[in-house]
Amino acid sequence: MASALKLTAMAKAAGCAAKLNPAILESVLRRLPRQTDPNVLVGFETNDDAGVYLVNEDLALVQTVDFFTPIVDDPFLFGQIAAANALSDVYAMGGRPISSLSLVGFPENADPAILEQIIRGGLSKMNEAHCSVLGGHSIRTDDMLFGYAVTGTVHPKKIWRNVGARPGDALIFTKPIGTGVITTALKKNKASSQSLEAAVKAMTTINGAAAAGFAELAEKSNNLSKEGLAPIHAVTDVTGFGVLGHAREMALGDAPSDKRSGIEPTSFEIDYAAFAYFPGAIEAARDGHLSGGLKNNRAFVAECAEFAEDVPQEFRDLLFDPQTSGGLLAAIAPDSAAECIAALARHGVQGRQVGRVIAKRSPLILVK
Repeated sequence: MASALKLTAMAKAAGCAAKLNPAILESVLRRLPRQTDPNVLVGFETNDDAGVYLVNEDLALVQTVDFFTPIVDDPFLFGQIAAANALSDVYAMGGRPISSLSLVGFPENADPAILEQIIRGGLSKMNEAHCSVLGGHSIRTDDMLFGYAVTGTVHPKKIWRNVGARPGDALIFTKPIGTGVITTALKKNKASSQSLEAAVKAMTTINGAAAAGFAELAEKSNNLSKEGLAPIHAVTDVTGFGVLGHAREMALGDAPSDKRSGIEPTSFEIDYAAFAYFPGAIEAARDGHLSGGLKNNRAFVAECAEFAEDVPQEFRDLLFDPQTSGGLLAAIAPDSAAECIAALARHGVQGRQVGRVIAKRSPLILVK
Protein backbone atom coordinates (compact mmCIF):
# COMPACT_ATOMS: atom_id res chain seq x y z
CA MET A 1 0.00 0.00 0.00
CA ALA A 2 1.43 3.32 -1.02
CA SER A 3 0.55 6.07 1.39
CA ALA A 4 -1.33 9.12 0.14
CA LEU A 5 0.73 10.98 2.74
CA LYS A 6 4.31 11.80 1.71
CA LEU A 7 6.18 10.14 4.56
CA THR A 8 9.50 11.78 3.74
CA ALA A 9 7.86 15.18 4.21
CA MET A 10 7.26 14.28 7.86
CA ALA A 11 10.96 14.30 8.78
CA LYS A 12 13.69 16.91 8.61
CA ALA A 13 16.26 14.25 7.66
CA ALA A 14 15.71 10.87 6.01
CA GLY A 15 17.01 7.47 7.09
CA CYS A 16 20.57 7.27 8.37
CA ALA A 17 21.13 10.90 7.36
CA ALA A 18 19.20 11.68 10.56
CA LYS A 19 22.05 10.37 12.71
CA LEU A 20 23.65 12.69 15.23
CA ASN A 21 26.66 14.66 14.06
CA PRO A 22 29.58 12.18 14.39
CA ALA A 23 31.81 14.81 15.97
CA ILE A 24 29.30 15.40 18.77
CA LEU A 25 28.77 11.67 19.30
CA GLU A 26 32.49 10.91 19.45
CA SER A 27 33.16 13.73 21.91
CA VAL A 28 30.51 12.34 24.26
CA LEU A 29 31.58 8.69 24.01
CA ARG A 30 35.24 9.58 24.56
CA ARG A 31 34.42 10.96 28.01
CA LEU A 32 32.53 7.89 29.22
CA PRO A 33 34.21 5.39 31.58
CA ARG A 34 35.59 2.17 30.13
CA GLN A 35 33.48 -0.87 30.94
CA THR A 36 34.98 -3.37 33.37
CA ASP A 37 32.78 -6.43 32.87
CA PRO A 38 35.16 -9.07 31.41
CA ASN A 39 32.28 -10.64 29.50
CA VAL A 40 31.93 -7.52 27.35
CA LEU A 41 33.95 -8.62 24.34
CA VAL A 42 33.01 -5.62 22.21
CA GLY A 43 31.73 -2.38 23.71
CA PHE A 44 31.38 1.15 22.37
CA GLU A 45 35.05 2.14 22.61
CA THR A 46 35.87 1.54 18.94
CA ASN A 47 32.48 2.50 17.49
CA ASP A 48 31.84 -1.07 16.39
CA ASP A 49 28.60 -1.92 14.63
CA ALA A 50 27.21 -3.90 17.58
CA GLY A 51 28.11 -4.97 21.10
CA VAL A 52 29.17 -8.53 21.90
CA TYR A 53 28.63 -10.22 25.28
CA LEU A 54 30.22 -13.55 26.22
CA VAL A 55 27.82 -16.27 27.42
CA ASN A 56 30.20 -19.24 27.44
CA GLU A 57 33.31 -20.42 25.61
CA ASP A 58 31.28 -21.33 22.52
CA LEU A 59 28.60 -18.64 22.51
CA ALA A 60 28.39 -14.85 22.56
CA LEU A 61 25.45 -12.52 21.99
CA VAL A 62 25.60 -9.76 19.37
CA GLN A 63 23.31 -6.84 20.24
CA THR A 64 22.41 -3.70 18.34
CA VAL A 65 19.66 -1.11 18.02
CA ASP A 66 18.85 0.98 14.96
CA PHE A 67 15.92 3.21 14.04
CA PHE A 68 15.35 6.23 11.84
CA THR A 69 12.87 8.49 10.08
CA PRO A 70 11.17 7.67 6.73
CA ILE A 71 13.54 7.48 3.79
CA VAL A 72 10.88 6.56 1.21
CA ASP A 73 7.20 7.40 0.94
CA ASP A 74 5.83 3.85 0.74
CA PRO A 75 5.29 2.65 4.34
CA PHE A 76 5.81 -1.04 3.57
CA LEU A 77 9.15 -0.29 1.92
CA PHE A 78 10.11 2.00 4.81
CA GLY A 79 9.55 -0.90 7.19
CA GLN A 80 11.61 -3.24 5.04
CA ILE A 81 14.51 -0.80 4.80
CA ALA A 82 14.49 -0.15 8.55
CA ALA A 83 14.62 -3.89 9.25
CA ALA A 84 17.39 -4.57 6.72
CA ASN A 85 19.41 -1.71 8.19
CA ALA A 86 19.07 -2.99 11.76
CA LEU A 87 19.97 -6.56 10.78
CA SER A 88 23.09 -5.32 9.03
CA ASP A 89 24.93 -4.54 12.27
CA VAL A 90 24.70 -8.18 13.36
CA TYR A 91 25.90 -9.45 9.98
CA ALA A 92 28.83 -7.02 10.09
CA MET A 93 30.02 -8.67 13.32
CA GLY A 94 29.89 -12.16 11.80
CA GLY A 95 26.74 -12.96 13.77
CA ARG A 96 23.44 -14.69 13.00
CA PRO A 97 20.36 -12.65 13.97
CA ILE A 98 17.87 -14.62 16.05
CA SER A 99 15.42 -12.19 17.69
CA SER A 100 14.33 -8.56 17.63
CA LEU A 101 12.15 -5.95 19.30
CA SER A 102 10.54 -3.18 17.29
CA LEU A 103 10.85 0.52 18.10
CA VAL A 104 8.02 2.78 16.92
CA GLY A 105 7.50 6.52 17.03
CA PHE A 106 4.22 7.50 15.39
CA PRO A 107 2.23 10.75 15.22
CA GLU A 108 -0.94 10.53 17.29
CA ASN A 109 -3.25 11.67 14.49
CA ALA A 110 -1.68 9.69 11.64
CA ASP A 111 -3.55 6.87 9.90
CA PRO A 112 -3.05 3.52 11.75
CA ALA A 113 -3.14 1.78 8.36
CA ILE A 114 0.22 3.41 7.61
CA LEU A 115 1.68 2.00 10.82
CA GLU A 116 0.36 -1.44 9.97
CA GLN A 117 2.12 -1.38 6.61
CA ILE A 118 5.39 -0.20 8.19
CA ILE A 119 5.30 -3.05 10.69
CA ARG A 120 4.32 -5.56 7.99
CA GLY A 121 7.25 -4.44 5.86
CA GLY A 122 9.69 -4.84 8.74
CA LEU A 123 8.26 -8.24 9.64
CA SER A 124 8.72 -9.47 6.06
CA LYS A 125 12.46 -8.78 6.22
CA MET A 126 12.83 -10.22 9.70
CA ASN A 127 11.13 -13.38 8.46
CA GLU A 128 13.48 -13.49 5.48
CA ALA A 129 16.42 -13.33 7.91
CA HIS A 130 14.84 -16.03 10.15
CA CYS A 131 14.89 -13.50 12.96
CA SER A 132 11.88 -13.60 15.28
CA VAL A 133 10.09 -10.40 16.29
CA LEU A 134 9.24 -10.79 19.98
CA GLY A 135 7.44 -7.50 20.58
CA GLY A 136 8.44 -3.88 20.88
CA HIS A 137 7.68 -0.44 22.24
CA SER A 138 5.90 2.57 20.78
CA ILE A 139 5.57 6.25 21.67
CA ARG A 140 3.79 9.30 20.24
CA THR A 141 6.20 11.51 18.28
CA ASP A 142 6.02 14.36 15.80
CA ASP A 143 8.58 12.66 13.54
CA MET A 144 7.74 9.13 12.44
CA LEU A 145 10.40 6.65 13.62
CA PHE A 146 10.84 2.93 13.09
CA GLY A 147 13.53 0.33 13.70
CA TYR A 148 14.60 -2.62 15.78
CA ALA A 149 16.80 -3.82 18.60
CA VAL A 150 18.30 -7.04 17.26
CA THR A 151 20.05 -9.89 19.07
CA GLY A 152 22.26 -12.39 17.29
CA THR A 153 24.71 -15.14 18.14
CA VAL A 154 28.36 -15.61 17.23
CA HIS A 155 31.23 -17.88 18.27
CA PRO A 156 33.54 -15.83 20.54
CA LYS A 157 36.56 -16.68 18.36
CA LYS A 158 34.83 -15.75 15.10
CA ILE A 159 33.80 -12.16 15.79
CA TRP A 160 34.41 -9.63 13.04
CA ARG A 161 35.43 -6.19 14.31
CA ASN A 162 35.69 -2.85 12.57
CA VAL A 163 39.31 -2.72 13.74
CA GLY A 164 42.21 -4.96 12.80
CA ALA A 165 42.99 -3.94 9.21
CA ARG A 166 46.61 -4.66 8.29
CA PRO A 167 48.95 -3.03 5.77
CA GLY A 168 48.58 -4.75 2.43
CA ASP A 169 44.92 -5.70 2.95
CA ALA A 170 42.46 -5.25 0.11
CA LEU A 171 39.32 -3.21 0.83
CA ILE A 172 36.21 -4.98 -0.48
CA PHE A 173 32.77 -3.36 -0.67
CA THR A 174 29.45 -5.02 -1.47
CA LYS A 175 26.83 -2.44 -2.57
CA PRO A 176 26.61 0.68 -4.72
CA ILE A 177 26.55 4.05 -2.96
CA GLY A 178 24.39 7.13 -3.26
CA THR A 179 21.24 6.46 -1.22
CA GLY A 180 21.61 9.75 0.65
CA VAL A 181 21.69 12.04 -2.36
CA ILE A 182 18.91 10.10 -4.09
CA THR A 183 16.57 10.26 -1.10
CA THR A 184 17.41 13.92 -0.58
CA ALA A 185 16.41 14.48 -4.20
CA LEU A 186 13.21 12.52 -3.47
CA LYS A 187 12.26 15.00 -0.75
CA LYS A 188 12.50 17.71 -3.42
CA ASN A 189 10.60 15.62 -6.02
CA LYS A 190 13.80 15.46 -8.10
CA ALA A 191 14.58 11.73 -7.95
CA SER A 192 13.91 9.66 -11.07
CA SER A 193 11.95 6.43 -10.80
CA GLN A 194 14.98 4.51 -12.09
CA SER A 195 17.35 5.84 -9.44
CA LEU A 196 14.81 5.41 -6.65
CA GLU A 197 14.01 1.85 -7.72
CA ALA A 198 17.70 0.89 -7.76
CA ALA A 199 18.36 2.47 -4.36
CA VAL A 200 15.28 0.85 -2.79
CA LYS A 201 16.25 -2.57 -4.14
CA ALA A 202 19.65 -2.26 -2.48
CA MET A 203 18.31 -0.81 0.77
CA THR A 204 15.80 -3.67 1.12
CA THR A 205 18.48 -6.29 0.44
CA ILE A 206 19.68 -7.73 3.73
CA ASN A 207 23.42 -8.23 4.13
CA GLY A 208 23.02 -11.90 5.02
CA ALA A 209 24.27 -13.06 1.61
CA ALA A 210 27.32 -10.79 1.80
CA ALA A 211 28.11 -12.06 5.30
CA ALA A 212 27.71 -15.65 4.06
CA GLY A 213 30.23 -14.94 1.29
CA PHE A 214 32.77 -13.63 3.79
CA ALA A 215 32.07 -16.58 6.11
CA GLU A 216 32.66 -19.03 3.26
CA LEU A 217 36.06 -17.46 2.67
CA ALA A 218 36.83 -17.56 6.40
CA GLU A 219 35.89 -21.22 6.78
CA LYS A 220 38.39 -22.16 4.10
CA SER A 221 41.21 -20.85 6.26
CA ASN A 222 41.10 -22.69 9.64
CA ASN A 223 43.72 -20.24 10.84
CA LEU A 224 42.43 -18.57 13.99
CA SER A 225 44.01 -15.39 15.27
CA LYS A 226 43.15 -13.16 18.19
CA GLU A 227 41.58 -10.58 15.84
CA GLY A 228 39.19 -13.14 14.38
CA LEU A 229 39.16 -15.75 11.69
CA ALA A 230 41.79 -14.99 9.04
CA PRO A 231 41.89 -13.82 6.26
CA ILE A 232 39.11 -11.42 7.26
CA HIS A 233 40.81 -8.76 9.36
CA ALA A 234 38.08 -6.11 9.77
CA VAL A 235 34.46 -5.62 8.70
CA THR A 236 31.93 -2.82 9.07
CA ASP A 237 28.67 -1.84 7.42
CA VAL A 238 28.62 1.54 5.75
CA THR A 239 25.64 3.57 6.95
CA GLY A 240 25.11 7.08 8.27
CA PHE A 241 28.75 8.20 8.46
CA GLY A 242 29.34 7.42 4.78
CA VAL A 243 32.18 5.48 3.18
CA LEU A 244 34.89 7.81 4.48
CA GLY A 245 33.43 8.11 7.97
CA HIS A 246 33.36 4.36 8.45
CA ALA A 247 36.73 3.97 6.72
CA ARG A 248 38.15 6.42 9.26
CA GLU A 249 36.96 4.21 12.13
CA MET A 250 38.52 1.14 10.52
CA ALA A 251 41.82 2.84 9.79
CA LEU A 252 42.24 4.30 13.28
CA GLY A 253 41.98 0.89 14.93
CA ASP A 254 41.67 0.80 18.71
CA ALA A 255 41.60 3.91 20.85
CA PRO A 256 45.14 5.39 20.80
CA SER A 257 45.45 5.15 24.58
CA ASP A 258 44.69 1.42 24.64
CA LYS A 259 47.53 -0.81 23.45
CA ARG A 260 46.22 -4.02 25.02
CA SER A 261 44.74 -5.34 21.80
CA GLY A 262 47.90 -4.92 19.75
CA ILE A 263 45.84 -3.38 16.95
CA GLU A 264 47.68 -0.45 15.41
CA PRO A 265 46.30 2.37 13.26
CA THR A 266 46.73 2.10 9.50
CA SER A 267 46.03 4.33 6.52
CA PHE A 268 43.73 3.69 3.56
CA GLU A 269 44.05 4.44 -0.13
CA ILE A 270 40.62 4.51 -1.77
CA ASP A 271 39.86 4.42 -5.50
CA TYR A 272 36.73 6.47 -6.09
CA ALA A 273 36.27 5.02 -9.60
CA ALA A 274 36.18 1.45 -8.27
CA PHE A 275 32.83 1.92 -6.51
CA ALA A 276 29.48 1.21 -8.10
CA TYR A 277 27.12 4.20 -7.93
CA PHE A 278 23.35 4.04 -8.14
CA PRO A 279 21.79 5.34 -11.37
CA GLY A 280 21.26 9.07 -10.93
CA ALA A 281 23.46 9.35 -7.83
CA ILE A 282 26.28 11.18 -9.60
CA GLU A 283 23.81 13.60 -11.16
CA ALA A 284 22.05 14.13 -7.82
CA ALA A 285 25.35 14.98 -6.15
CA ARG A 286 26.32 17.24 -9.05
CA ASP A 287 22.97 19.05 -8.73
CA GLY A 288 23.59 19.71 -5.04
CA HIS A 289 21.11 17.31 -3.40
CA LEU A 290 23.31 17.01 -0.33
CA SER A 291 21.85 16.16 3.07
CA GLY A 292 22.81 17.76 6.35
CA GLY A 293 24.28 14.40 7.33
CA LEU A 294 26.63 14.51 4.35
CA LYS A 295 27.85 17.96 5.37
CA ASN A 296 28.39 16.78 8.96
CA ASN A 297 30.37 13.78 7.72
CA ARG A 298 32.55 15.96 5.52
CA ALA A 299 33.30 18.35 8.38
CA PHE A 300 34.14 15.46 10.71
CA VAL A 301 36.44 13.53 8.35
CA ALA A 302 37.93 16.46 6.41
CA GLU A 303 41.03 16.83 8.58
CA CYS A 304 42.13 13.23 8.01
CA ALA A 305 41.08 12.69 4.37
CA GLU A 306 42.67 14.11 1.25
CA PHE A 307 41.68 13.87 -2.41
CA ALA A 308 43.84 13.78 -5.49
CA GLU A 309 43.34 16.93 -7.54
CA ASP A 310 41.61 15.07 -10.38
CA VAL A 311 38.82 13.59 -8.18
CA PRO A 312 35.60 15.38 -9.30
CA GLN A 313 33.61 17.18 -6.60
CA GLU A 314 30.52 15.00 -7.04
CA PHE A 315 32.52 11.87 -6.18
CA ARG A 316 34.06 13.58 -3.17
CA ASP A 317 30.53 14.31 -1.97
CA LEU A 318 29.34 10.77 -2.62
CA LEU A 319 32.07 9.28 -0.47
CA PHE A 320 30.74 11.39 2.44
CA ASP A 321 27.11 10.57 1.58
CA PRO A 322 25.16 8.91 4.45
CA GLN A 323 24.10 5.44 3.37
CA THR A 324 21.03 3.66 4.64
CA SER A 325 21.20 -0.15 4.74
CA GLY A 326 24.53 0.14 2.93
CA GLY A 327 27.05 -2.52 2.00
CA LEU A 328 29.72 -4.28 4.03
CA LEU A 329 33.27 -2.91 3.87
CA ALA A 330 35.95 -5.49 4.68
CA ALA A 331 39.73 -5.53 4.97
CA ILE A 332 40.86 -8.84 3.45
CA ALA A 333 44.32 -10.40 3.29
CA PRO A 334 45.67 -9.45 -0.16
CA ASP A 335 46.21 -13.03 -1.35
CA SER A 336 42.55 -13.78 -0.60
CA ALA A 337 40.98 -10.76 -2.32
CA ALA A 338 40.15 -12.52 -5.60
CA GLU A 339 38.72 -15.54 -3.78
CA CYS A 340 36.69 -13.20 -1.57
CA ILE A 341 35.07 -11.57 -4.59
CA ALA A 342 34.41 -15.04 -6.06
CA ALA A 343 32.85 -16.25 -2.79
CA LEU A 344 30.60 -13.20 -2.68
CA ALA A 345 29.55 -13.86 -6.29
CA ARG A 346 28.55 -17.42 -5.37
CA HIS A 347 26.12 -15.85 -2.91
CA GLY A 348 24.76 -13.42 -5.47
CA VAL A 349 26.72 -10.40 -4.23
CA GLN A 350 28.85 -8.19 -6.47
CA GLY A 351 31.89 -7.37 -4.39
CA ARG A 352 34.40 -4.80 -5.58
CA GLN A 353 37.92 -4.03 -4.50
CA VAL A 354 37.77 -0.30 -3.76
CA GLY A 355 41.14 0.34 -2.17
CA ARG A 356 43.94 -0.97 -0.02
CA VAL A 357 45.35 -0.67 3.47
CA ILE A 358 48.85 0.78 3.90
CA ALA A 359 51.13 1.55 6.83
CA LYS A 360 50.10 4.52 8.96
CA ARG A 361 50.92 7.85 7.39
CA SER A 362 49.41 11.27 6.77
CA PRO A 363 46.77 11.64 5.46
CA LEU A 364 44.88 8.85 7.19
CA ILE A 365 42.77 8.37 4.05
CA LEU A 366 43.81 9.26 0.52
CA VAL A 367 41.20 9.16 -2.26
CA LYS A 368 42.55 9.01 -5.78
